Amino acid sequence: MTGFSYRQLFRVPEFTPLFLSAAAQTAAQTVSGLALGTLVYRATGSPLLSAVSMFGPSLAQVLGATVLLSGSDRLPPRSALTGLSLAFAGAAALMALPGLPTWGVFAVVLVQGLVASLGGGVRWGLLNEILGGAEGGYLPGRSLFNMMSGLMQITGYATGGVLVTALSPRPVLLLAALLYATSAVVARLGLSARPSRAAGRLSVAATRRANVALWSSRPRRLTYLGLWLPNGLVVGCEALFVPYDPGAAGTLFACAALGMLAGDVLVGRLLPPDLRARLATPLLLLLAAPYTLFVLHPAVPLAAACAALASVGFGASLVQQERLMALTPPELSGHALGLHSAGMLTLQGVSAALAGGAAQLTSPATAMAAMACMSIAVTLALAFAARTGPRPDAPAPAPAPADASP
Repeated sequence: MTGFSYRQLFRVPEFTPLFLSAAAQTAAQTVSGLALGTLVYRATGSPLLSAVSMFGPSLAQVLGATVLLSGSDRLPPRSALTGLSLAFAGAAALMALPGLPTWGVFAVVLVQGLVASLGGGVRWGLLNEILGGAEGGYLPGRSLFNMMSGLMQITGYATGGVLVTALSPRPVLLLAALLYATSAVVARLGLSARPSRAAGRLSVAATRRANVALWSSRPRRLTYLGLWLPNGLVVGCEALFVPYDPGAAGTLFACAALGMLAGDVLVGRLLPPDLRARLATPLLLLLAAPYTLFVLHPAVPLAAACAALASVGFGASLVQQERLMALTPPELSGHALGLHSAGMLTLQGVSAALAGGAAQLTSPATAMAAMACMSIAVTLALAFAARTGPRPDAPAPAPAPADASP
């Protein structure tokens, strides 16, 4: 068991406002994603465009990871989180405009994704700093954040599904804008004015140097690939919930979030560390396997059960993040977590587009099963690479801090 209980986490200064701000932002992302996917699908009838509209911001993460990510450790966390939430609020309000054409929606989605590339590194770097790093409370803290994310998604998809059906997608986008604004207010009033974790200014050169340093270690490289690829391919399956059954998409998303919540409780609190460290690969296989059944076109109750069971496997990311933090020096913790977040979201966006294109040519059910099989194959390949590669007795050397100059 970890040293922090969930109750003790809320006694740590700044944990509660960071948690509440993230909760409001997650709720906003959930309802806006469902509303936007439904809006685009109604306008175009295209599974590809619907999937890309929901997960399209992720596609811009790769650009942000190459030019902006040094800001994860070089910007004051409170100002960065406040500004990001306000930018998201403006984007959601803009997409709610009745006269905005589909191409305009996608332009806003692209900009939103580029701005969002900073968010993961800033938030998770601050969490790591608040809770004392990998040997402190980071894992139970991240587990609790993931549980909150699952609950917000369950509530958001259920509520958003009802509101989209009863009203229309545009008012739901305005609700998302309000939730983003709430996140900004909580961050501004609840967090202290901490300095940045690293000296220097945000720059492309600093971002590139840190990325190269982090990627140069084989253990970190395999950990990143394990965090990005299997997860991303399975999100491609989830991106097809709307075209699979437009009327039940909210139910499918909510059940998937419920499974993710169960996986985070299991990994974050119930499993002992020695067992937890051995379960990354089995959990990643569980993450994909139930989606292979979608080739049989299961009815909604069975499809929802498959989605819930599969999402328990998302708990693997906690094990992998714990390993990543053990391999990374504190001054690059925000950048390392930001690279994880940006890479993961980028692969999710790519996978959503790939799944949407496959569904366009075949069917949503067939495409979901194909994406799940690809995820299983990648997981097995990475497990084989980890077993057959060099096995150092000590962790890989820490990368040298990036130069502070722009």
